[in-house]
Amino acid sequence: MLELSILGFLYERPLHGYELKERIQALSGHVRPVSDGALYPAINRLVDKGLVESHAEPGASAAPRRTLSLTPEGRAALLARLRSPKDAEITDGRRFFTVLTFLGLLADPAAQAAVLRRRQSFLLTPASFFYEDGAPATVEREPDLFRRGMLRVARATGTEEKAWLAETLAELDARAANASP
Repeated sequence: MLELSILGFLYERPLHGYELKERIQALSGHVRPVSDGALYPAINRLVDKGLVESHAEPGASAAPRRTLSLTPEGRAALLARLRSPKDAEITDGRRFFTVLTFLGLLADPAAQAAVLRRRQSFLLTPASFFYEDGAPATVEREPDLFRRGMLRVARATGTEEKAWLAETLAELDARAANASP
């Protein structure tokens, strides 16, 4: 997800490494802080692949600042990744939110809708954190107070997300229909 975040934020505009870290931190830092030991090797991998360019600029102090920008290949790679997210980027809520952060960069409403339909399909499949005799545990039948809380919060969140997905898919479908000749 780190590479997706790097590509996505650089799609918007060139950034210094520190600015990029701040944006990524704001997106997911409360869940998983971004260390320099993870960020800069990821940037270097993207530079090595030709997806990101790095050049030095004079800094406010004596040290030069490294400015990062997306190459045309980086733009294409980001859009391809947004059109076809990995399964884990659909099923894991935190990863899906990262995809959502940049999904608006896809110009085609039908392509956006295809990604949301994958998430919707995942959410409509009965699942739980806990199972009893192979069946998903429910709030009503869970005896443990804290597990019941987890299930209740997950149900409420899932209900809202499913409603948002249905509304958004209807809007995207209308946009796609209006865009067709």
